[in-house]
Amino acid sequence: MKQAIMEYLQQHQLTKLFPEQVQQAMLLESLAGGERLLSQGDDPQTLYLLVEGKLKISMLSPEGKRLILAFKSSFDLVGDIEYVQKCPLINTVEAVTTTQVICIPYKVLRKEMADNALWLQFLLETITRKFEVKTQAMNFNLLYPVDVRIASYLLAMTPTQPKLDSTSLIDMADLIGTSYRHLNRVLKQFEQAGWIIKKRGKITILDRASLLGQAGQNIYE
Repeated sequence: MKQAIMEYLQQHQLTKLFPEQVQQAMLLESLAGGERLLSQGDDPQTLYLLVEGKLKISMLSPEGKRLILAFKSSFDLVGDIEYVQKCPLINTVEAVTTTQVICIPYKVLRKEMADNALWLQFLLETITRKFEVKTQAMNFNLLYPVDVRIASYLLAMTPTQPKLDSTSLIDMADLIGTSYRHLNRVLKQFEQAGWIIKKRGKITILDRASLLGQAGQNIYE
């Protein structure tokens, strides 16, 4: 495990960022697609380095609707805002594909890295970028039409294989910010166009290029 951690640190040019004491406290965790890493509102104790795979970041709005904020691919941090603010988890984080994360206890970081200028600068840059992404995501949910958001969601959820579990279309509608009825209507349009097949609880992507054209850009990335 330690060898794998070192290889990931070298791959993402992080070896010099973390001193030996912090590297010794690191653990490697593997997540299967669909597995939840963190739940909004929980009390965090760990910072995660996303070093392989893809995560879906969502939040529960004041109205009780879950909305997608972003999809994250390596490299990225998870739990950094909560580490700085010492607050409950802001978002829910789930694996989209098989994912590898390096776990670092907050208490180790606070003991070994509190006065590390390189680490503090790294955190500042990362968190600033995340607030920019969150603002963009909220604007997308408000400004982009539903068919664009659905095309983007289908693309983001199928980065390595063409099939998506569609058994919970209500959850999908909530995440995208639309109604179940509207979601079904758009999916039928995509199916009639020959872009997807929706059958037996699965959505299979047939024409990724047309979905990309519909999305214009993958807005959830």
